[in-house]
Amino acid sequence: MALGLVSIRRASSSAKGYNGGQIGGNDVDKADQIQWRLLNRRAFIRQGTLFLAGSTLGGSCGIAPAEGPEKPKVRIGLVTDLHYADKPPAGPRYYRETPAKLAEAAKRFEEQKVDLVVELGDMIDSADFLHVEKGYLRRIVKDFAAIPGKHYYVLGNHCVSALTKPEFLEIVGQKASFYSFDVKGYHFVVLDACFRSDGKPYGRGNFDWTDSNISAAEVEWLSADLKQTAHKTVVFVHQRLDVEPPLGVKNAPEVRKVLEASGKVLAVLQGHEHQGGYQEIGGVRYCTLKAMIEGSGPENNAYAIMDILPADSIRIRGFRKQKSYDPL
Repeated sequence: MALGLVSIRRASSSAKGYNGGQIGGNDVDKADQIQWRLLNRRAFIRQGTLFLAGSTLGGSCGIAPAEGPEKPKVRIGLVTDLHYADKPPAGPRYYRETPAKLAEAAKRFEEQKVDLVVELGDMIDSADFLHVEKGYLRRIVKDFAAIPGKHYYVLGNHCVSALTKPEFLEIVGQKASFYSFDVKGYHFVVLDACFRSDGKPYGRGNFDWTDSNISAAEVEWLSADLKQTAHKTVVFVHQRLDVEPPLGVKNAPEVRKVLEASGKVLAVLQGHEHQGGYQEIGGVRYCTLKAMIEGSGPENNAYAIMDILPADSIRIRGFRKQKSYDPL
């Protein structure tokens, strides 16, 4: 069987922000299951390049709604809660299946010619030792970084179970844990909600995951960043800004006030709550994507493509378990 090649492109170095921790369904048919087993065995890295075994992902691999007649101004691949780890399953989490699930998403993103790919947090699961957790991260980052387009990482609580924020950022090749960047006339903001109530950054397991906050310095930075941009904006964050703790950010009302006051935020894309969700608050749409990690086999994969369309409307095309929103 021929191997398809996906070329590497690194994330833009022009993003601005602060460094981490400082201020900063349908049943699958037999053919599909065979294809999944091949992907699981034969998605691998060679000299920094992701190779995908098998033919183009077709009808049995999760058909998404039609694109529609409008050509997107920006196209974004989205994944969240990969929780990769080289360890046995625990409950509904099948850690070793993440590379194959990501390979399917990577093939889809390549075919759809996304402009950028965003990982919305919890890229890895926890390990008992620091060197093991670093190994998990290096392994899955190779796969993610091989997807065509620019790459952006959102910090999740599981990303710093053993690591510190600077260690995570060094491995993924990103300078900041919260930052902003522009693509094709749109502004994008990545937030870091991995701070304790006392303002200290998560790291080395020094936190309770229900104590999620956006630091005062980051809120101040966010307000200034939104004031300086002339563009419509999309925000990415791991923990939810539209619900109360334990799954929501403790100072979410304060953050939402900043987003609403700007009059520029089109949507907030989130992870953390594995079942996903959606609601609108104060004119801002909050879309929580389903976790990639939950469940075994291709039918339990979850990922999405977000299109920003003319007139600043947004379309989310979900694949596998991920719901579609057209329009968002």
